[in-house]
Amino acid sequence: MRFTKMHGLGNDYVYVDVFTTRVVEPPKLARAVSDRHTGIGSDGLILIGPSTNADMRMEMYNAEGSRGEMCGNGIRCVAKYAVEHDLAKGPRLTIETDVGVKTVECAMDHGKVTSVRVDMGAPLLEARSIPTTIAAARVIDHPVNIGGVEYRITCVSMGNPHVVAFVRELHKVDLVEAGPRFEGSALFPSKVNAHFARVDDRAHVTVRHWERGSGATRACGSGACAVCVAGALTGRTERRITAFLPGGELDIEWAGNDHVYMTGPAVEVFSGDWPE
Repeated sequence: MRFTKMHGLGNDYVYVDVFTTRVVEPPKLARAVSDRHTGIGSDGLILIGPSTNADMRMEMYNAEGSRGEMCGNGIRCVAKYAVEHDLAKGPRLTIETDVGVKTVECAMDHGKVTSVRVDMGAPLLEARSIPTTIAAARVIDHPVNIGGVEYRITCVSMGNPHVVAFVRELHKVDLVEAGPRFEGSALFPSKVNAHFARVDDRAHVTVRHWERGSGATRACGSGACAVCVAGALTGRTERRITAFLPGGELDIEWAGNDHVYMTGPAVEVFSGDWPE
């Protein structure tokens, strides 16, 4: 099976072109290729295949095999792969995901994609849409106790569930301890992606991520979008920010049309053959 390893700010996935390759058990394959000791090493598996209502379709699987609805860093890499491997003509593409069709715009330089701007759609804020069991119509700057620690959280769905906790001393957050407690909390029946954010100023935010099914990652594109929305909703930031992630920077804008736009890089690392 031919594969390509790609990453967006260090959020790395194994990509398989299923226009030409058949994948029988994606969850099993995701677990195998994602293992950083015995596999290729990645945060998960993304399949690129045909769509009846877009240029292509992406299917995302987390490192432990669970299905993910959407991946902001992953969709930028899908766009780069599609253009550079002649699956579609850029610079504008439509990509079907589990949460609908997303439109992307590729910045090009001598035939290569240097960055991708993604229309992530409008955020969902109703508690039932996250979903969360917190008894509120919307969870905005809501006090909770997770693992004996008090947080103020804002919940945002970008098609997948996110919880954002703004903290003053980001370096003191024990991500390996706090992340799983948020992910597995009874407050989030479908589990959740947890993001701990420090506001540097109204246009710059530093973020660390714990992703549902993958753990600590170097970047989470949809999570950075959720942080932008949460910052604006709570009055901490403007509606356009630069998000500083462990893997690099993303430009995020919650525009006047209620859509969130994410701009960032995509990198192809290498290709190879996986012995099925």
